[in-house]
Amino acid sequence: MRTQVAIIGGGPSALLLSQLLRLRGIDNVVLERKTRDYVLSRIRAGVLERGLLDLMREAGIAGRMEREGFAHDGTLIAHEGGMFHVDFRKLTGHSVMVYGQTEVTRDLYDALEKAGGKIEFEVEGVEIHDADTDAPHVTFHRGGTEHRIDCDYVAGCDGFHGVSRQTIPLSVRREYEKTYPFGWLGILSETPPVDDELIYANSARGFALCSMRNANLSRYYIQCALSDSPSDWTDAAFWQELKRRLPGEVAGRLVTGPSIEKSIAPLRSFVTEPMRWGRLFLCGDAAHIVPPTGAKGLNTAASDVHYLYNGLRQVYEEGDPEGIDRYSERALARVWKAERFSWWFSSLLHRYPDQSAFDLRMQAAEIDFLRTNEAAQKAMAENYVGLPY
Repeated sequence: MRTQVAIIGGGPSALLLSQLLRLRGIDNVVLERKTRDYVLSRIRAGVLERGLLDLMREAGIAGRMEREGFAHDGTLIAHEGGMFHVDFRKLTGHSVMVYGQTEVTRDLYDALEKAGGKIEFEVEGVEIHDADTDAPHVTFHRGGTEHRIDCDYVAGCDGFHGVSRQTIPLSVRREYEKTYPFGWLGILSETPPVDDELIYANSARGFALCSMRNANLSRYYIQCALSDSPSDWTDAAFWQELKRRLPGEVAGRLVTGPSIEKSIAPLRSFVTEPMRWGRLFLCGDAAHIVPPTGAKGLNTAASDVHYLYNGLRQVYEEGDPEGIDRYSERALARVWKAERFSWWFSSLLHRYPDQSAFDLRMQAAEIDFLRTNEAAQKAMAENYVGLPY
């Protein structure tokens, strides 16, 4: 098989890149280890930055999102002294959209399949060959048979555990990592959201987040120990603990119900450099991971797609390699800013086991500064709605 761009991975960043390239007549093939149903079963965050919204419109898949998504003009920050609102629209002129990552992925699959996009599911043993030459190729197995794809470029969108990052020699890549001493216990419930806006809560008992998927589907999180298991928490225990971490007026109107999904996610910050080796380009979780505070994971992957798509378009349409030559530089400049925001927001809202009395006072002062200072709120809002590409 021959194509122009081989895309490893079948998640939203891979599919978005595939769709954008296809619309410009750039041939590509997507390789996914699992089935479509498996990919769509993954539960992920659903706060979409303005840049991702624009990419979805350019890709022609924004219709359902604009009909069913929830535009959010701000967010609420709860703390020991009360709660305050950060008005994104007023401070930046932009909003975010609450629309599940699963739905973004579904819309992309539907668009690609309708247009005859090339997606190979249930592939095994993917290997990237000769990425540091002008003639890379990819091999994989399916049904006991080896297949080969010759291509011009390889886009590694296969996540932290995928083959793409590991293909870059250790002598070339450098990795930066921070692990956090807690996790997030999250549940999904068929209940109305407790508020029209997301609520981020800092409490003496730990962090909490009130989010939503739609008018009758809510997503809630509480900070928990890394040693906890979802089975350690009954629904009743979760709801009780969540209420303890929210202001009284919010807890009083919280509608509870059975969980339909329950999981614990560890928190980690991770970046690998560079994001390009020869004709292999890393994209999304293959190159970087952020803690979920601030919902930057999918959005940062989307910014990678923006830089890579435009670099490839520039090569094929104009014969100019400037965009791909500077891909790693441009993508990483924005990645590190997203990492900074996610680290800062996590530090603002969580309780750390080694925090001293001084540290807690500093955290409280930082929250009060954010509450009372418009410039601080504007800086937060600019980062939350998404820095420009």
